[in-house]
Amino acid sequence: MNAPKRKTYELIVEKIELFFIEENMAPGDRLPSERELSSRFGVSRTSVREALKALQMAGSVEIRHGGGSYIKTPEVAMLGRQLGSLIEKTESHLVHEMLELRRALEVESASLAAQRAGEENLQGMRRALAHMHDSFNDEESGVQADVDFHMQIVRASRNPLLIEMVETLANRLEDTIRATRRHRFTDASRHADTYAEHYEIYAAIAQQDPQRAKKLMEQHIDRIMLELDTH
Repeated sequence: MNAPKRKTYELIVEKIELFFIEENMAPGDRLPSERELSSRFGVSRTSVREALKALQMAGSVEIRHGGGSYIKTPEVAMLGRQLGSLIEKTESHLVHEMLELRRALEVESASLAAQRAGEENLQGMRRALAHMHDSFNDEESGVQADVDFHMQIVRASRNPLLIEMVETLANRLEDTIRATRRHRFTDASRHADTYAEHYEIYAAIAQQDPQRAKKLMEQHIDRIMLELDTH
């Protein structure tokens, strides 16, 4: 069954959201006029007007009658869509750019987790580690265990905005972990090394050592990036 055809204004909504990022726009900044947006995107002013109304209803844009349209504080879900659109635009660099994004989000998550994790969080990490250990010969189970481990750390940060942001990008996270594991495990001996890296991160969090947890997570992601760059 073919997916239903999307309306023009829905496509323009995504283009305007991406425009926010490309132009480094901040809350309070004024958007170009309907005429300028129409020319930029090659669509009618009616489609632009409908897109702006949709963004206004979503709370992302304020339309001032006779005064133009202005950026409002973006919601986390909208920011997640913006990041997703930006990643799609640079598909050829997806894995590397997602690793950069993970580095920015997960290094701090590890530090916060070492300060805030409860026993239920630590149990979740241990469970993910056990599944990772038992899935050396099962690629997909290994991917799911790896994703679960990293998500457990993010949840242990107990920062609702950080958690929501990473969960918004969960599918991208899974795709990137799948790609990097496939690359790393062309050498079967790397399974044990990868497990050890994850266990050391867990141990630092369990020992409530935020600096070590932060350093180990940073080294873990940097090591993967270096391996990708040298192959």
